[in-house]
Amino acid sequence: MLGIRDLSREEIILVLDTADSFIEVSTREIKKVPTLRGKTIVNLFYEASTRTRTSFEIAGKRLSADTINISSTTSSVVKGETLIDTARNLEAMNPDVIIIRHSAAGAPHLLAGLVKQSVINAGDGAHEHPTQALLDMMTIRAKKGRIENLRIAIVGDIAHSRVARSNIYGLKTMGAQVAVAGPATMLPRDMEHMGVEVHSSLEKALAGADVVMMLRIQIERQHQNIFPSLREYARHFCLNRQNIALAKQDVLVMHPGPINRGVEIAPEIADGPFSVILNQVTNGVAVRMALLYLLTGGKG
Repeated sequence: MLGIRDLSREEIILVLDTADSFIEVSTREIKKVPTLRGKTIVNLFYEASTRTRTSFEIAGKRLSADTINISSTTSSVVKGETLIDTARNLEAMNPDVIIIRHSAAGAPHLLAGLVKQSVINAGDGAHEHPTQALLDMMTIRAKKGRIENLRIAIVGDIAHSRVARSNIYGLKTMGAQVAVAGPATMLPRDMEHMGVEVHSSLEKALAGADVVMMLRIQIERQHQNIFPSLREYARHFCLNRQNIALAKQDVLVMHPGPINRGVEIAPEIADGPFSVILNQVTNGVAVRMALLYLLTGGKG
């Protein structure tokens, strides 16, 4: 599971349908099924993470797999070990699935070419974050009953967002109408070629939107100052009570987290009736359970 771009509509639906079947497990008093008993899953994270890493760990444990967490700061990476050597050593231990997050685009693809185990991309640089897109699509489908023909606005730091890229691929495959908006310095030049509307105005993207997906400003990936200040950014691109009125009355508000409150989204919107941000987190566990199940031989 290296990216959304190459998945067909049928493959996306398979993952979402399988994830729907795992939602119930998380509501039980004893939140565990024996599905992956005897399987070993390695979480290999070279970047900081709360939601993705924790939900992969919970997903594995709820399926009764043995789950091992490795972070770069507590591994031989700090001693100079390369990703290639790390991969070969992990393969020698014979786990069943390796989940990797890395700052370099293409790192999961490199890993997949080196090991015989299943590999899941948990985010590679500014390239893709496929499991986030899948849980976002699961959330939209659960709340709206469909994805096809919905108008979905993705707003913020598009240029540095792997979440935006994966969602555009997935949502377009599922038949949604996608609009993106952000400061001109945060919009890649080739966006129109991805089949989306491109706006430098938040208001134009919000007009008639069924779903609004706000993105985090990824300062750690920016190599120069591409906007004057956070205050200036918030003045033009923060989702608030006034501009959300331009969207549909039953709009869904989403955010992959972590949220910069008052910068990307006003607190009253993040915590308000339109928000499905915590639903996204809940669905993330189910989606990752589904992928672990399918990649270890489960049938949808």
